Amino acid sequence: MPRTILFHSLPHLTPQSSPTVWVLVEGERLLAMGEGESWREELTADQLASAQVREAGNWLLAPGFTDIHCHGGGGTAFEDAPDVAPALRVHGQAGTSTLVASLVSNPLEQMQASMSQLLPLMDQKVPGQARLVGFHAEGPFISPAHKGAHAPEALRAPTPDALEQLWEASEGRLLQITLAPETDPGLATLQRCVELGIKVAVGHTDATYDQAKAAFNEGASLLTHTFNAMRPLHHRQPGPVAAAVDSPHVTLEVICDGIHVHGPMVRAAFALAPGRIALVTDAMAAAGCADGPYRLGSLAVEVQDSVARIRGTETIAGSTLTLARAVERAVAFGVPLGEAARAATSVPATALGLAEPADSYALLGPDGSLQGVLRG
Repeated sequence: MPRTILFHSLPHLTPQSSPTVWVLVEGERLLAMGEGESWREELTADQLASAQVREAGNWLLAPGFTDIHCHGGGGTAFEDAPDVAPALRVHGQAGTSTLVASLVSNPLEQMQASMSQLLPLMDQKVPGQARLVGFHAEGPFISPAHKGAHAPEALRAPTPDALEQLWEASEGRLLQITLAPETDPGLATLQRCVELGIKVAVGHTDATYDQAKAAFNEGASLLTHTFNAMRPLHHRQPGPVAAAVDSPHVTLEVICDGIHVHGPMVRAAFALAPGRIALVTDAMAAAGCADGPYRLGSLAVEVQDSVARIRGTETIAGSTLTLARAVERAVAFGVPLGEAARAATSVPATALGLAEPADSYALLGPDGSLQGVLRG
């Protein structure tokens, strides 16, 4: 087999002056890249002679994935800091370049300690690993009625003071917080988040349509794992999903594993909010690992057939997804390849004001499957 492969006529997700690009790769190493048919002039005769040449007109080159809602993988959770390299490796090898560390509900002191231990790892570029860029506090300001896989004793009503404690511990790295707006008197904590530049996601909430819409009108800009841990989308009581759809600035997270959300509802989400769906993993420690016992925060979790549930219950406890698998599932559910790829790249990055990686790419096949991770 040739040591190098030349992919040409390759559609690029990021707009270029030419609709296609070419890449010369060796394993995960990106040796050269250009537009259109320029490879015919730019590559030497020796390079062409030693390369396998492949036309890739129905493939797609996308930036490395951005996961804005991930709790861990590789047998570790971000609460296990600083020993989280296995999680970063599992997701990095599956094409995720940029990752926001999500923390489940715990006492404030414990969440602050987790942040302090993770801070030295921020922005580190380690070959084969995703790069941590900030925090997502998925709690503790959520509704007991829709707590999902969060310990009930860790939940608390939101206050600006409690928020400030988390913000200070994060040293400005708290990018996103999930909040149940109906538990926030006068939306005072939400308003303080907006002042600090923290993106607010409505989630784990019993909010009505009107309550969720009021939160979005006050500056909340995301919906945490759409359809899950909230009132359902109903024709007489539309709930938070309809409120998010009706708010053009809101990004809707979707866990596309076929467990959290059924395929037709994934298609419905993309149709209801085009260009605003962010695929997320909500992955816990078992991502990339075998079935068996794990933990999510203080809760015991059992993973069977790659589905994580709180032990002894039917309550789903995060996922075992990678974003590569989420994109592939979305395409299998009928979402066009380009839309699915954007939902794992530019949409989540824009939602949190993050830059897309300029030195990492995901090479996707026609069915959305990850064919290679390329790094410059």
